[in-house]
Amino acid sequence: MEDDLCVMQIGPYRAHFTGYQPQLRASQEFCEDIPHVAEAIIVLDFLDNRLREMDIEFRVIRDVNDIGISATYDDLGGRDAITAASVFVEAAKRYPRGSVNVSIPFDAPGNFIGIVEANDGEGNQHYRSVFPFAVAATPWYSGWQWLLALVVLGLVLYVRPWTKIRQATAPDPEP
Repeated sequence: MEDDLCVMQIGPYRAHFTGYQPQLRASQEFCEDIPHVAEAIIVLDFLDNRLREMDIEFRVIRDVNDIGISATYDDLGGRDAITAASVFVEAAKRYPRGSVNVSIPFDAPGNFIGIVEANDGEGNQHYRSVFPFAVAATPWYSGWQWLLALVVLGLVLYVRPWTKIRQATAPDPEP
């Protein structure tokens, strides 16, 4: 569990993040970037029971300032900027069963930032988790894989005839 990339910290507490896109990927899970532009079902399962007693708000904002993977809450520009960039908000409430389940219709690719806020309701404890992610991100190598394959094929075709020519023109070893 300690090495699980899908576990997120919310202050001293932990939750497990799982995403699904059932229309496109059946029951395949993801916990980092969202593979396709489509509806995504996001599930947060609380690993620490204390989160069940807290008000939890879940929000997704568009990364309008291109902060990227190093985003912190302070980088987001305050409550007004966060509200303006919000594409999804699940208002703060308690989840006594320990699971948040939301459906988010992503209609365009891009970079986003998820924000989970946990509050004890009395103003004594307030925790945040900020996690950047991308929707329908194209890996940098996807366009290069065909070029790389052509280069490798070209090298094979180039080197192979030269090897045959060198073998054919090499002098016979003397007995």
